[in-house]
Amino acid sequence: MWQAYATIAFCGPSWTSHRTISSVRKECFGHVSDQASRAAFTFPFASRRGVPRAAGRPRSRGLGGLRTRDSLQRLLMIGNAVSDASARAERPVVRVPVKPTAHDVATGRDPERVRIFDTTCRDGEQSPGAAMNAEEKLTLARQLAALGVDVLEAGFPAASNGDFEAVRRIAEQVGNRPNPPIICGLARATAADIKRCWEAIEVAAFPRIHTFIATSDIHLEHKLRKTRAEVLDIISEQVRYACSLCKDVEFSAEDATRSDPEFLYEAFRRAAEAGATTLNVPDTCGYITPNEMYTLIRGIYENVPGVRTGDVILSVHGHDDLGMSVANFLAACEAGARQVEVTVNGIGERAGNASLEELVMALYVRRNYYARVFGRDDIASGHSDRQLTNIQFREIAKTSRMVSSLTGMVVAPNKAVVGANAFRHESGIHQHGYLRNASTYSILSADTVGATTNAISLGKLSGRAAFRARLTELGFELSDDDLNRAFLRFKELADRKREITDADLEAIVSGGLKEIGVEHFKLKRVQVQCGSSSIPTATVTLLVMETGKEVTVPRTGTGPVDAAYCAVNAVVAQHGLDIELLEYTVSSVTSGIDSLGEVMVRVRDRRMDRIFTGYAADTDVVTASVQAYVNALNRCSRNTNTPQPIHPQHSSA
Repeated sequence: MWQAYATIAFCGPSWTSHRTISSVRKECFGHVSDQASRAAFTFPFASRRGVPRAAGRPRSRGLGGLRTRDSLQRLLMIGNAVSDASARAERPVVRVPVKPTAHDVATGRDPERVRIFDTTCRDGEQSPGAAMNAEEKLTLARQLAALGVDVLEAGFPAASNGDFEAVRRIAEQVGNRPNPPIICGLARATAADIKRCWEAIEVAAFPRIHTFIATSDIHLEHKLRKTRAEVLDIISEQVRYACSLCKDVEFSAEDATRSDPEFLYEAFRRAAEAGATTLNVPDTCGYITPNEMYTLIRGIYENVPGVRTGDVILSVHGHDDLGMSVANFLAACEAGARQVEVTVNGIGERAGNASLEELVMALYVRRNYYARVFGRDDIASGHSDRQLTNIQFREIAKTSRMVSSLTGMVVAPNKAVVGANAFRHESGIHQHGYLRNASTYSILSADTVGATTNAISLGKLSGRAAFRARLTELGFELSDDDLNRAFLRFKELADRKREITDADLEAIVSGGLKEIGVEHFKLKRVQVQCGSSSIPTATVTLLVMETGKEVTVPRTGTGPVDAAYCAVNAVVAQHGLDIELLEYTVSSVTSGIDSLGEVMVRVRDRRMDRIFTGYAADTDVVTASVQAYVNALNRCSRNTNTPQPIHPQHSSA
């Protein structure tokens, strides 16, 4: 409609007629029933009749006295807004009467909430270089449970023995804590994968098997090389087998958003008939748009028995290739989806996954709107203090920092909700308004997500008990051995730095968790010499654990860090490592001249074509840089004889 009007707008001066404008206004906006909304959209068309033209001002030939090009731009802009508002107005209220699950009853959760399925430990870890060891995954899983996620996808047990053990430990320790999340494991639609998954998660109080197979024609033809009929038979058989082991089974139709809708409906019907309790719609390639997502979810809602009655929960999973994942999820929730699969900080394959914090805070800030759309009049009216999710908002910032530290993936300063600039105002006009009333330029406070700075409470005279207590408050639960190592690093830092902040403590612990495992190389000393008129030189001493001998190597480079890395490479090359530095990042943990320098490096082992991350923090940036590099090399060495984990979507999987 709007393109047609745009064409007419350029045809001639007849559009300057007030009568014509009135008829256009009526035709364009007559379908908007709300008078206030209609009035709000008529301002570009106000007649200038009776308003004297300024001397020397040329007579305009546009809509209602505006120039034609300006009028067109406003017409298109407002037309799009009205079309969107109209589409939303036509969407029916969708209250999904989800029946309480055993997990809902045991943990006292609202069965009609939007369930937060966190896949940071599985899909988030698939970001190149973001791999976490078992101890790191366990630490993160504890914090995700404190955050209040409903389902925690701990990993892909069939991928490797290491992933199996990590999932098993999470199921044992996090899956049996008070008010635990559901512990979920991923499995391809094969009996071997499903059995392996069950063996890893069965110890949890509330386990879930998440099995999947592709349903798009492009995947069937090029990856699976199977017919639609064969895929339907696999779904029925393998979902039924999974249900024979576990009461809670989720089925995902990989690449659902590029699948034929009618075939997708049939695939979901087969899965539901076989006993699946959750049906998941993955936007595997980040391809779909919000309106298309709404239509697709609405189609499933109408065509798959069990979804509309609340016997089966409808879920969505998406990637951010076109930057629309969170918008897609919100549209899906409006259409009847009641589970969203997200990651902290939006990390994940390629451009990442839908961001947990962005989606959750959208549902919080706009809860009145979404409560009405969901048919939750108790929340929309203010008669209930329930939220639309179970997330503990004040744990968000802490969880974000932990994920960033453990994976080495730095959060962009302008990242919504958790970025360093998310609650800062630079413009003088903005600052003036904000200081008078925060709501003038802010819809969310830092305090809501726990982003405020905690008071400094630890120093060089602090004891082990206070140190452990503060780490527990920050979400870290360490074994006695890990605590001892972290406490020693804390004391070393306290001797060099007057004030120890929470950010310092997080850096200390995260760096220590990265070092857990067999060390093939240990940094003993690093000395550099550089200046404006000298050649940068570094002398590095490494202890080679295999031989027990210290090796000292001097090298020059383009700068002190480059020289030190060249020296390290000279040592490790003698032990078979062939390393390429892909990324080097340094940032300040806190402010001040004595701040910790936090260094993250990403390296590629050319022999295995695998990427590893190293992390370290120190008041000396050069020392931190070399330690981070050595940590990355140790991770390479530990995985030299370990086969690369199977990617769940790989064609050979």
